[in-house]
Amino acid sequence: MASASDMHTDAPSGADIKLVISASALGTVFEWYDFFIYGTLAASGIIGRAFFPAGNATVQTLLAWAGFAVGFGFRPLGAVLFGYLGDRLGRKYTFLVTITLMGIATAGVGLTPTTATIGFAAPAIVLLLRVAQGLALGGEYGGAAVYVAEHSPKKRAGFYTSFIQAGVVGGFLLSLAVILLVKAVMSAEMWAAWGWRIPFVFSIVLLAISLWMRLKLSESPVFQKMRAAGEREANPIKASFTYPGNVKRMVVALFGIAAGLTVIWYTAMFTVLSFLQTTMRVEETLAQVITGVGVAAGVGWFLLFGHLSDKVGRKKPIMVGYVLTLIFLFPIFWLMGSAANPGLARAAETQPVVVSGADCEYSPFAKVQPFACGKILDHLSRKGVPYTTQKASVLDVTIGGRSVIDAGEAALAGVPNERIDAALARAGYDLTPVVPSAGNIALILVAIVAMSLLSGITYGPVAALLSEMFPPAIRYSSLSIPYHLGTGYFGGFLPFISQYIVARTGDPYAGLWYTWCVVVLALLVAAFGLKDDRDGAAVA
Repeated sequence: MASASDMHTDAPSGADIKLVISASALGTVFEWYDFFIYGTLAASGIIGRAFFPAGNATVQTLLAWAGFAVGFGFRPLGAVLFGYLGDRLGRKYTFLVTITLMGIATAGVGLTPTTATIGFAAPAIVLLLRVAQGLALGGEYGGAAVYVAEHSPKKRAGFYTSFIQAGVVGGFLLSLAVILLVKAVMSAEMWAAWGWRIPFVFSIVLLAISLWMRLKLSESPVFQKMRAAGEREANPIKASFTYPGNVKRMVVALFGIAAGLTVIWYTAMFTVLSFLQTTMRVEETLAQVITGVGVAAGVGWFLLFGHLSDKVGRKKPIMVGYVLTLIFLFPIFWLMGSAANPGLARAAETQPVVVSGADCEYSPFAKVQPFACGKILDHLSRKGVPYTTQKASVLDVTIGGRSVIDAGEAALAGVPNERIDAALARAGYDLTPVVPSAGNIALILVAIVAMSLLSGITYGPVAALLSEMFPPAIRYSSLSIPYHLGTGYFGGFLPFISQYIVARTGDPYAGLWYTWCVVVLALLVAAFGLKDDRDGAAVA
C-alpha cells in the first residue's frame, strides 16, 4: 500500500485546478447550506414551533437543537459508508451520491407538515430526514477534501484545500442570505406561516447546479493511478484499523484536530447567532444580518491560514489558534454582550438576580418543577434572565439586593410571577428586542471577526493536514471517520449542551465552558500527537 506521503500530483493546468476547486467548493457550500438551514432557523425558534411544540420555550429550543444534533450523530455512519465507497469506487462518484441525498432530504424538511397538522409523525419525519442529511454529510466533506488535495501539487495543498474550508463557512452565509431575502419579500405573518419552508425547498435548485458542475469533473489522478496499479484496498474500513500506525493517526485526528476546530467553528457561527438573538435580545433580522456580515468579513482568514500552512507547516497555526481561543473566548463574548444590549448587561451586573431556597434545583425538561424555588428558576429561564442561586432555609428572590417577595408569600411558597416581572423592569431588565447603536454594531462585528479569526487559524489548514496523514488506499475512510466523529459529537451537540448549561446555571456565558474544555483536550492531544512536517503532517 502507498504511504501517507504519496498524495500530491504534478501541477494541473490552471483551467483544471480552477474547475476542481470551484466545483468542489461550491458543492461544499450547497451541501452545508442544506445542513445549516435547519440550525439557522432553529436559532430563531421557527423549527421548535413547527415541529417540537412543548408549551415551554426553553424545552422547545432544546428539542429543536436536539434535532440538529441528531444529524451530526449520524455523520460517522455516513463516513463509514461513503468512505468505503470512496476508497473502492472513487472520489468523484461518491460525493455525487452524497450531495443528491442531501438535497432531497433538505427539500423534504421543507415539505413536511407541522405537528399541528399530522401530530407526532411530523417530528419523526424531520428526525429521519436529519438522519439522511447526517449520512450524506458524513461522506461529502472527506470526498471534497481528498479530491482537491489529490489534485494539488506540493506547497499548494494548504491553499487549494482552504477553499473547501471556506465553502463550509459559505454554506452558513448562504443559509442566512436566503432566509433574509425570503423574509424581505413577504410579510412577517406569511414568513411564520409558510415562508420559512422556501429556503429548504430551494435546495433542489442548488442540487441541480452542483450536479451539473460536478459531472464535468474527472476522477482524482491519485485514485486513477491507484486503480491502474491494482492498489485499491479490498476492505478500506478494516484496513483503516489494521494499517500500521493508522489507529493512532485517527485518534489524533479525532481528539486533536476535529473536536477542537469544530467547537471553535460552531461557537463562532451558531453560538454567536443564538447569543445575539435570544440571550441579548437583539432584533432577529438585525442579528442575522450582523452575524452574516461579520462571518463574511472573516472568510479570508481560512484562505490566509491555509496558504500560510504551506510555508510554516500545518501544526503551528492550529496550535496557535487553540491557545488564542483559550485566552480570548470569554473576553470576545463579554465584549459582544455588552455591545449588543448595554442596558441588559448593565442590569445583570448592577442588579443581580439571586434566588434562595432549600431546594433550588431546576430541570429544563420537567413539565412542572416540584419545588417553589425551581418554579422561579423556570420563570427566569424562560425569560432569559441571568440568575444565581443560594442555599437558604427560607425562599427568597432578590434583585440588586432587594427582596421582591414578602415573608407571607415565602412561607406559603407562593411567588407571583407578575411581581418578579415588575421588579425586573424597575431594575432595568428590558427584555424587548433591541437595536444596538451604530457604534455598538461595529463592536459586535469586531467580536465576530475575531471569532472567525480563531476559527480560520485552526480550520484553514485542516483539509490538507488530514489528507496528508493517511495512505491513499484508505484515505477517504481514514479521514472521514475521525473527522465526523469529532465534528458530529463534539460539534453537533455543542448548541444543545451549551444551551442546557445556560438553562441550568442561569449564566448566559456558562455554555462557553464546553468549548473551552474541548479546546484544552484538543491542544494537549495535538501538542503530543502531531509532528510539524512541511511536506505533509503526520503523527509523531
